[in-house]
Amino acid sequence: MNAAQARAAIAAGRHLNAFIAVSSEEGEGPIVAVKDLVDVRGLVTTGGGAILPAVPAAVDAPLVTRIRSAGGTVIGKTNLHEWAMGVTGDNPHHGPALNPHDTTRLAGGSSGGSAIAVATGMCDWAVGTDTGGSIRIPASLCGVVGYKPTVGTVDTTGVLPTSRTLDSVGSLAPDVVSAARGVEMMTGRSDLVAAATSAKADVRLAVPDGWVEGLDDETAAAWDRYARGLPLIPFPSRADLGLANMKISLAEAGAFHRAWIADSPALYGADVLERLRMGVDIPAWEYIGALEQRSRMMAAVAEAMEGWDAVVLPATAIVAPERAAVKVDAVRDALTRFTRPFATTGQPVVTIPLPVDGLPVGVQVVGRMGEDADLLSVARTVELGLSR
Repeated sequence: MNAAQARAAIAAGRHLNAFIAVSSEEGEGPIVAVKDLVDVRGLVTTGGGAILPAVPAAVDAPLVTRIRSAGGTVIGKTNLHEWAMGVTGDNPHHGPALNPHDTTRLAGGSSGGSAIAVATGMCDWAVGTDTGGSIRIPASLCGVVGYKPTVGTVDTTGVLPTSRTLDSVGSLAPDVVSAARGVEMMTGRSDLVAAATSAKADVRLAVPDGWVEGLDDETAAAWDRYARGLPLIPFPSRADLGLANMKISLAEAGAFHRAWIADSPALYGADVLERLRMGVDIPAWEYIGALEQRSRMMAAVAEAMEGWDAVVLPATAIVAPERAAVKVDAVRDALTRFTRPFATTGQPVVTIPLPVDGLPVGVQVVGRMGEDADLLSVARTVELGLSR
């Protein structure tokens, strides 16, 4: 793909609202779409909102500098759930990110534009961020691969924060190797693609016992076909891990937005404003307690995974919801119950599409903290197994 072909695909898919801005860049290397939380020289950073001044960024975020150094061409800035604070991708300022498999349905959030761009061939790979599932949810709903690296792998300087403790920058791509290449380009690492091209002969996979419940019919059918025969292992509480994620992320987002929501509340969408106000109201003792619980649970998860290459879970409990019928509070748990826990622990996760006839369904492959190369090898093994 070259830049002209990418721009043609973007124009043809304009109705999907995948992009907030398109660049005029030309180049020979991979075409990369960047979530509009990240500074790109010459393009305005909106955060998916309406508060920041419409002034182009003067310099690239370090991750974009590395993409360019690796030969990448930034084709534009992708749409997202406002301020990366939601799971639907329904943005009141830049239009709803619509699912390319069925435009009456949502693409998911918050990195919905990046998932659409990959699914429709508007780029070779895309930058996303993940604080509670924001890469993995839209990857699952749009049928692409999403890679959330170990937290801290990619420099977040020049990236508007949701939660400085939990934010992880990663990639969305057509396959595991391309997703690994994206993170290599953002970091300068040289071991990830090699790992993703070397599938393991024997992979030890397990499912956290008692975690998988409440799936819709389409997701349950795909999951049951995939997970049949996999062992169940004792694991820390899914609910406790998810609650810690919510408290930390909301408190930190509320702190970042505190002055704006006091001075300009009308410039926020209703759902985002409500959650930011919830974050402002979280007392310090509760936030600190959630941080302490996070540390304990990271250790407990590491212990539970000893002897296993990865644990696997559905990415979401439901397929892409219909936009006209969606009630955000009703779908939030269904879309995040399996993603939030591993944003709490900071572990690397790759979401891979399962083979289905209908709307996409994704499976999460969750690796051990800091062992991204090993996880990518496992994920590639899973991907190859699904294609047979």
